[in-house]
Amino acid sequence: MSKKFDPVEVRKDFPIFSKVMRGNSGLVYLDSGATSQKPREVLDAEREFYEKNNAAVHRGSHLLAEEASAAYEGARQKVASFIGANVDDVIFTKSATESLNAIAYSLGNSKSGSRYEIKSGDRIVLSEMEHHANLIPWQQLAKRTGAELAWFDVDSNGRLDLSNASELINSRTKIVALTHQSNVLGTINPVSEIAAIAHKVGALFVLDGCQSVPHFPVNVQSLGIDFLAFSGHKAVGPTGVGVLWAKAEHLAGMEPFLFGGSMIESVTMTNATWAPAPRKFEAGVPNMAQAVGLGAAVDYLQKLGMANVAAHDEELTGYALEKFSALSGVRIIGPKDLKDRGAVISFVVDGIHPHDVGQVLDQYGVAVRTGHHCAWPLMKKFGITGTTRASFYLYNDFQDIDILIDSIDRAQKYFKV
Repeated sequence: MSKKFDPVEVRKDFPIFSKVMRGNSGLVYLDSGATSQKPREVLDAEREFYEKNNAAVHRGSHLLAEEASAAYEGARQKVASFIGANVDDVIFTKSATESLNAIAYSLGNSKSGSRYEIKSGDRIVLSEMEHHANLIPWQQLAKRTGAELAWFDVDSNGRLDLSNASELINSRTKIVALTHQSNVLGTINPVSEIAAIAHKVGALFVLDGCQSVPHFPVNVQSLGIDFLAFSGHKAVGPTGVGVLWAKAEHLAGMEPFLFGGSMIESVTMTNATWAPAPRKFEAGVPNMAQAVGLGAAVDYLQKLGMANVAAHDEELTGYALEKFSALSGVRIIGPKDLKDRGAVISFVVDGIHPHDVGQVLDQYGVAVRTGHHCAWPLMKKFGITGTTRASFYLYNDFQDIDILIDSIDRAQKYFKV
């Protein structure tokens, strides 16, 4: 494992932290659960691609096309190594949302009689803590096919109720799609355990890794999953690029979700056949510079060491939980301890709307997320309209949390609660 890093030194790699915020404050960025900031290495990688290598990948025999293709495929190799995957099983998309929709669309468009066909009477299992991106695509697939939607409940502590897992994931279940870590609660779910139950009945397991892949080591082989989706922009990478990983057998058997150039093997005026993965699922000119930027982001994270990133997150979260426990009139939504918990703390301040809390914090340079966090069913489960959410990452330190706590106290005094 690489040497433990200093977040103060890490911040120097991120130009945005030189920005002066409202009230002449420095930036206390606690919204990495929405999107992370970007280090110079990533910004430089994108800019260098456009300045030196810009050409359409896989579409030319000239020098620029060769260099662009090499940079793009090099990024794929970096991502594959990062998650313990085979390189041909990694698909670049524009976002994790597109990746999850791609899986749902492809399964819904599968040939009759294939193992991937979803039909009336089949079951799709989710959970109450899913982000809308891992809920709505499956809702729509169920509506189109007549499949049944079922889900794991979330208990009062913000954890999945697994007491009926074997009944919920039954012989009719075709898909189990869950988040690895809740973007609201911070809960880290027992993925391998649930995936094993799914595989016993022949179901496919889809993992939303948006909140996990950037924060702790994730290996698709050891998790025992079938699909993984995550976004580049939450992993210190660019916007506009996401990743879809699937086992090779699934990529071979599933239908494409986009059609056009580069994804074909042969074409006539009446028919077409598909190229093998990954090309089969990458129609059109891809987000090339963004993929190269993601490759640079992976390099940056691996230089720090993902085990170090996870340990740093845990230290920050433990410190924050301790500080929050001393606040009166403030309630954490989610686990109150560090067991299977990530660096996200959603909270409610009695007598103050979450948006108002966020606006007061902004006056002191503290950037947090407010609202329902694209998780309306979860908000309804806890009987709230929304929360204020602080999410920590590798450039945060204890001082950031102290400023957050002090700013919450100031908000309470301002609203006299």
